[in-house]
Amino acid sequence: MPATLRIAVLASGRGSNFAALLTAHERKGLPVDFVLVASDKAEAPVLQLAQSAGIPTMVLDPREYAERRAYDFALFDRIGASKPDLLVLAGFMRIIDGEALKPWAGRMINIHPSLLPKYRGLHTHRRALKAGDVEHGASVHYVTAELDGGPVIAQATLSIEAGDDETTLAARLLPLEHQLLPAVVALIAAGRLTLGAQGVMLDDEPLRKPLRWRDGELVR
Repeated sequence: MPATLRIAVLASGRGSNFAALLTAHERKGLPVDFVLVASDKAEAPVLQLAQSAGIPTMVLDPREYAERRAYDFALFDRIGASKPDLLVLAGFMRIIDGEALKPWAGRMINIHPSLLPKYRGLHTHRRALKAGDVEHGASVHYVTAELDGGPVIAQATLSIEAGDDETTLAARLLPLEHQLLPAVVALIAAGRLTLGAQGVMLDDEPLRKPLRWRDGELVR
C-alpha cells in the first residue's frame, strides 16, 4: 500500500460522507489523496464541495447512454484514468453492472445505512421502523456484484428510540456514518485491511465478524 492512499469518491447527492473523509484528512491527518470526485448528477452538491477543496470532479450523465451496462463501463473507465487505489461509494444511488465491477474487486467500498445483511437497497430507516427493530445502524462493506451484499468490514449501531421516524432516525445515524467511514479508510490506508481469498483480512488475520464502532474506535 502506498504511503498516501489515492482515493476516488463516487456520489449522487450532498456528499456528507465525502465531507467527513475530507475533514478527517484536513484535521486528523488521514493519509489520503483525493484524486477525483465523480457523480451521475451534474447538480449534486458533492461536486461543489470537491471543487471548493481543489479536488478534480467529473460528471457522466446516464441519460446519454442507451444501456446501463455501457454507462457503467464508461464511468469506471473514466474513474480508472485517475489511477485511484481505492474507490469509495458515498451515497451513489445506482446499481452497478457486475462485469464493470470486476476490475475493482477488493478496491471498492460502500457505506450503507443499515446493519447488513438487513435491509439492502433503499428506505432502510423506514424498513427498520416498520419491522419493530430495537437497533439500527450503518455498515461499510466491500462492493461486489450483489447489491449491498459484499463482505462487511465494520458497523456502527444505535438504539431506536420511542417516537423515532425516518427523519429523526436518519439524522441520528448520520454522525455515526461520518465516524465509521473514515475509520475504515484509515485501516486501508495503513495497509492493515484487505480483501483476500479468505475474506476480509485485518492485520493478516481473517476478520470473522464485522468490526464495531465503539467509544470512538473500531474494535473486534
